[in-house]
Amino acid sequence: MEIKILEEKKNKIIFEVNGVQEGILNALKNELYNDKHVKVSTLTIRHPLVGTPKMILETDGAEPKDTLAKATQRLKKINEKFRDDFKKEVK
Repeated sequence: MEIKILEEKKNKIIFEVNGVQEGILNALKNELYNDKHVKVSTLTIRHPLVGTPKMILETDGAEPKDTLAKATQRLKKINEKFRDDFKKEVK
């Protein structure tokens, strides 16, 4: 996975992500809205076959990188719980 920051301001970050499926980025976009400081969380792809996913995150003043890191940690915990629950059901 490669992340390229295109724009970074006090309360906004725009970045491209290469090497990650769109579904994971959609989950991240949605998880970001669980943070009360997030004003905008969006994902755009110019063309689904050849485009590079670009995310835009805007907060009410909270540090965007910290907000992003917290959201990824929450997603990680959700994924681990899902995996553990699935393993229990399969046995």
